[in-house]
Order: sequence, then structure tokens, then C-alpha cells
Amino acid sequence: MRHRIFCFRLLFLLVLLLGGGPGRAQVAETRSLLPVPATVRWGAGRFVLKGQWRVQIQALQADSAIAPAVAELGQWLSRQARDKRLSPQLVAAGVPADLIIQYGRVGLPTDPSADEAYSLRVTPMGLALSANSSLGVLRGLATLRQLLVLDKKAAYFPETDIADRPRFRWRGLLIDAARHFQPVAVIKRNLDGMAAVKLNVLHWHLSDDQGFRVESRVLPRLHQVSGQYYTQAQVREVLRYAAARGIRVVPEFDMPGHTTAWLAAYPELASNDSTYGPAQTWRTLNIALDPTRETTYQLLDKLLGEMTALFPDPYFHIGGDENDGRQWRRSPRIMAWAKENGYVKANGQLDKHALQTYFNRRILQFVTKYGKKMIGWDEILGPGLPPDAVIQSWRGRKGLVEAAKAGHAVLLSHGYYLDLNYSAATYYLNDPLPADSPLTDAQKALVLGGEATMWAEFADSVILESRIWPRAAAVAERLWSAGTVRDVPDMYRRLALVSRELETLGLRHKVVPEQLLLAMVGGHNAEPLRTLAAVLEPVKEYKRHFQGLFYTPQTPLNRLVDAAPAESEEAREFGAAVETLLARRPAAAPLPTDAATRAALAAVQAPLVRWALNDKLVQPLLAAHAPLGEYAPLSSRLSALSTLALERLRLLQKGQTPSAAWLAAAQKQLEAAKAPAGQAELALVPALSRLVLAPASRPQ
Repeated sequence: MRHRIFCFRLLFLLVLLLGGGPGRAQVAETRSLLPVPATVRWGAGRFVLKGQWRVQIQALQADSAIAPAVAELGQWLSRQARDKRLSPQLVAAGVPADLIIQYGRVGLPTDPSADEAYSLRVTPMGLALSANSSLGVLRGLATLRQLLVLDKKAAYFPETDIADRPRFRWRGLLIDAARHFQPVAVIKRNLDGMAAVKLNVLHWHLSDDQGFRVESRVLPRLHQVSGQYYTQAQVREVLRYAAARGIRVVPEFDMPGHTTAWLAAYPELASNDSTYGPAQTWRTLNIALDPTRETTYQLLDKLLGEMTALFPDPYFHIGGDENDGRQWRRSPRIMAWAKENGYVKANGQLDKHALQTYFNRRILQFVTKYGKKMIGWDEILGPGLPPDAVIQSWRGRKGLVEAAKAGHAVLLSHGYYLDLNYSAATYYLNDPLPADSPLTDAQKALVLGGEATMWAEFADSVILESRIWPRAAAVAERLWSAGTVRDVPDMYRRLALVSRELETLGLRHKVVPEQLLLAMVGGHNAEPLRTLAAVLEPVKEYKRHFQGLFYTPQTPLNRLVDAAPAESEEAREFGAAVETLLARRPAAAPLPTDAATRAALAAVQAPLVRWALNDKLVQPLLAAHAPLGEYAPLSSRLSALSTLALERLRLLQKGQTPSAAWLAAAQKQLEAAKAPAGQAELALVPALSRLVLAPASRPQ
């Protein structure tokens, strides 16, 4: 047995050395795996689970996280197969086993350079999981979970040989607990989701204008004025939970801007003489700490000393974003200090960036004193910033390139903002190091990876998961798998499988929107409303801030826009069906009547009929429940456009071209349908436009 494991590890190393790493092309068959492994080979056999199975763990340096992870996997398998006998039994070395796990040393989640590579082999006789560190074992167990196949006769793992390692070592998810407080149970569920798709850094945004969310014993008014916060015991609980899943936790305490809640607690930190309470708006306030007073730094030194001790990760995020310096410019005292100390431009105006760089350098001294590496958003980049500060780029790829060229380690978040409600494909095709990157090899080595970010202005603890998952899994694959893995339709196919897996792990990204819909109709049949909601999406980017309703942190997020998906699966699938049908048009003739074309036609026609008829069913519901009334125009437009598209289908079947007047009227109707209502929009408009405005025959 030991000889077999040794040979297997040798094969694993050879595969990686001979090109099994991130530079290889995409594997031909991805099946249910997401992220796609570096190399995978499929066999014809299978390992069938028959009752209790034996697991042997061999390690040069034992990690206490591995046995519980194996036990949890067994419990999950039992639930999926509905067979309580499928619990694993740990056996001693030398005893025959069905799964043999072998690793060398403990992989500390707080070690950013920890080895996450693993190899996994499934044969009809058993399974072998090998890694250099226990972190690799955790990643391999996540892959094993995705390999499970359930059919009517058996639960089994298909025969396969996988050698895998991540492309980037930093694969993060930012969760904003400052705007809307996210209870510990929510954080834990999302950590389970992160582990399932091999994300390894939770970026915990813990302070902002609206609240300071961690108990501070040295400056207790910080958390007291904010109301909802994590006790230090709860923080440690989350840290333990994350570590058991191989996930690091990097805290962010944003400064000098986004600090209104700080000033509510300690007015002496303010740049003016105003008094504040925690912000009750989502607008950027440009309220900032006073960077000129030594008392500011004395207080921050106390706070940072406490918080760096609480969080063991070597990185510490100090924010640094969205401070335009207006409070500093308007303060005679701060301007006098700036002139005296050389922080004004030749025209006498405040050099805001230089003054903030002074502030950053002072904070960096504290962070370094407490044994941490400082991270900040890309606004902190500038002359005089020491190169050991890490830059997280959110405003554009330009910031990443400039930071790397200046010698800074960098992270990419630009293009990964989940709260902007873009499609999974948009995030998926956004690469920290695209093929046309202008960076040298040495500069590319400074790109640590990236982070999906979930800012929570419009995501409370109830709907947060529906805004993160499953789209965050697309980012996870981009950061783990080879840059050549870019098959968008295949990604969506596997994303649906991951979404179902996440449901089995307890995530609520599917169940909560359904519960919201049921609550909206108050016991009536929810199907018509469900039909409408499934083809809506929240407005993109930051448009929701400017469409009539003023939001505060107390505004309930229980409208139809909150139950609508961030990305409509139905709209995307309909768009694919339209493309399939239009591709089957002959050069200049009616649609063919072969079986494949009839099936393509039905895939487009059936939902159009359902949407056209749904308006009569849903309008009484919208009228009966006042909060739903604002969505009546979207339902009317959906019905009208579907009827228009059905008419266009009849013309396509006959090979006829609509009149210019018909097309002009249709174009006008389609443009009008782009208007949002209730801060939601019809996600079907692009696909319907493609169908309605298509020429009668395929261009030659």
C-alpha cells in the first residue's frame, strides 16, 4: 500500500512538472468540476459506495482539521444518497482502506504561500488523495464532493486521475458587514460556499460610515454606537470555522474616509467641529479623520494594536478609498498645518493625495509594528508609499498595472463587483493577467490574485447569498483554473450544478427569493409572480441609488426587485435558444421542418406563449398587493413583446420579411421596454430584440 501511494505521488509530481499546471489548455471533458482542475483524465470504471467505507489518513505532521472534514463529507454523502450507512470509518495505517489520504505537513490558512496542490485518483478498487500539505487535502475533498454521481441504482465516483493546483494564491470574496450587519450564521454559510469552489480568502469589511462591527475593548464606544457588532468571541469563532476550511480571514477597517461611525463614537477624530451619528444614507459622504492631529494617531495605534492581535492573518486592510479631501480643504486649521508641512500645491491648494499618503505612511508604521502587511484600495497608491504596501485595484485595470510597475503586490477587484448585478460571464472573462497584459514576468509575479466583492447597500442578511451565489463561483474558477479555460456555455452548465451543490450545503440563495415571493402574495398562487420575477433583474451598477426611493440602513429589502435574480437564468437560456434557432435559418427560404429545427422552434415558442399569457394572471396580484403595483408596466411590456416575438416567429417560419413600418414600430417598442420599473428591468429585452429584428434568412 505504501509503495502504491509513493508511486501515485511520484506520478502527481511528474504530471505537474511536465505541464499539468496553469499553462495547459482546457481539458476536453469538465463534467461537474468547477473550478476546472489543471489536469484530469477520465476512465471507464467507477468506485461504488456500498455502506460504510474506510478512510486511512497518513501524515508526517497531523492537522486536526482533516478528520472532521472527512466526517463532514461522509455526512453529506449520506444525505445525498439517503443512505445513513455511507459514513466513513477512520482506520489505522496498514489496515485496508477505500480512501487513503496522505499529506506531509500542516498547511496554515494564515500562510499566503501555503501549498494547495493535490492529486486525486479514483479507481474501481478505491480512492487515493495525496498532497504536500493539509490545505491540498481540503481542496481535494472539495473536488471529490463534486465527483459524486447518483443514479437509480448506486452512488459512485467515476474513475479519474486528477493533478491540480491553483493559478493564483489569493482567491477572495469580500463580504460587507458594515452597511448591513451579517450574522455569524450567514458568514459561516458563505465560508462553506467558498470552500466548495476553492476560494481561500474572506475579506471581511467591518467598518464604514454606517457602523463599526467589531467589539473593541480599548475604544468601546466604536461598537456601542453602531448597535450590531461581533463580539471578539464571535470573531474567533468565525476564524476557527474558516481555518477548518482552509480559508484565511483578512479584516478591513476603512480609513481615513468612510469613518462617520467612528466620529459618532470619538468626535475628537473629526476634521471639523461637527458631531455625527452613524450614517443613515448610502451616499458617499466624504467625511474623514483628521490626519494632522497626533491624538488621531494615538487612538488609531490603540485600535490597531487590538485588532491586529485579534486577527491572525499577516495582512491587514486599511481601506483608503473615496476620500476627496473636501473636509480637509474646508478646515482652516488643517490647511494651515498642510502649508506648514509642505502638503500644498504650487497654486496654494491642498495636495489631498500627498496628505493622505502621509496618513497612509503613519498607519503603515503601526501595521508594520504589529507584524502585519498593509493592504489598501488603489487610491492609496502614489509617490512615497513604501513598496511593501499591497494595492487592491477596484477603479480599473490601470491601477493594477501602475501598482505592479511600481513594485507593489496587487489584487484585482475591478470587474468582480457582484453587487453591480452583471452576468457570471462578465466576471468569468475578466482576468487578472490577460493575454495582452503589459507587465513583465517579474511584475506579473506581483499579481497575487483577486477578489469578488459583495458590497451590501442592497443586500441584507436575508438576501445576501442570492446576490453572491452562484456567480461568485465563476470568479473562483477564473482565479483557480488556467487562463485558457474560457468556455462560457460550459461554465454556465457547471455553474448550475454548483448551485445545486451549494443548496445541499445549506446556502439559501435559492430558497430565500422563493420565500420572499410567497410573502408578497399573502397566500395566493405565486406562480404568475414567479414567472414574472424569473425574467427580471435588478438595475445594473449604481442606478438603484437614483431611481426615486431613498434607502436607509433600515429600509426593508423585500420588494420584487429583491426577489428577482441578479442574473436571470431563464433570460439567458432563452437567448441561447434564440441563437440556436436563428442559426438554422436557410439562406433564403422558410424555416426547415426537420426534427432539430422543430425542437429549436419549440424551445423559443413555448416560453413566449407562457410570457404572453402571464400578464392576465399576474396583474390582479399586482393590483391586490400595493407594493407590487410598481411592477405592472414590466408585466405589460413582457406580454406585448412576447406577442410581438410570436408574430415574428410566424414570419420566420414562412421565410417572410416584415415591412419597414413593422420593424420601426417594433424597434420603438423594444427601446421603451428597456425602461426600469421598481428598480428592476426586463432581462429578456436583448434576446427579444435579436429575434424580433432578425432578418428572414441567415446572412450568406
